[in-house]
Amino acid sequence: MGLLSFIKNAGAKLGIGKSVAEEAAEAAAATAAANEVAASKMIETVSALGIEIENMNVVIDGELATVTGVSKDQSSKEKAVLVVGNTEGIAQVDDQIIVDNPEPEATYYTVEKGDYLSKIAKKVYGDAMKYPVIFEANKPMLSDPDKIYPGQVLRIPPLA
Repeated sequence: MGLLSFIKNAGAKLGIGKSVAEEAAEAAAATAAANEVAASKMIETVSALGIEIENMNVVIDGELATVTGVSKDQSSKEKAVLVVGNTEGIAQVDDQIIVDNPEPEATYYTVEKGDYLSKIAKKVYGDAMKYPVIFEANKPMLSDPDKIYPGQVLRIPPLA
C-alpha cells in the first residue's frame, strides 16, 4: 500500500463541526495556556517563599518542567527545583539554573510511607538527632518537621 494523499479540507468532519486537526489544535492551545498559568504560579510560589532566582523561567511540557535562571547559591537553586518538582503533575525537572557561587550539591530523598525526619536522618546521616539539619535545609517549603508526605522530595545537605 504505502502513503495515500487526500484533500485536507474535503473529508468528513468528526465531532461538532470541526476537523480532527482543528480539535487537536484547540486542545494543544488549551494545554499550552494551562501550562503557562501553572509555570507562572510556580514562579510566584518560589518568590513568595523568599527563594531568590534572578530571571526565573519555567517551561512545562507534559510532566517535564524546565527551570532556568540565576541563583546566588546552591541552596536557593535546589529549593526552587524542589518547589517545581513537588508540584502535582510534574514528574521530572530539567534544572538549568546557573549558580553564581557553586557549593557542594545536596542529595535528594523521596519520602516513603511511615517516614519522619528523624528516621530519614538516621538513614542518611546515621544519627536520628540530625533531623533539624534536614528540616532547616527544606525551609521554607517545610513549616513543621512533622508535615512531610509520601512522594515528597527533600534536600539532604552534606554535613559540614
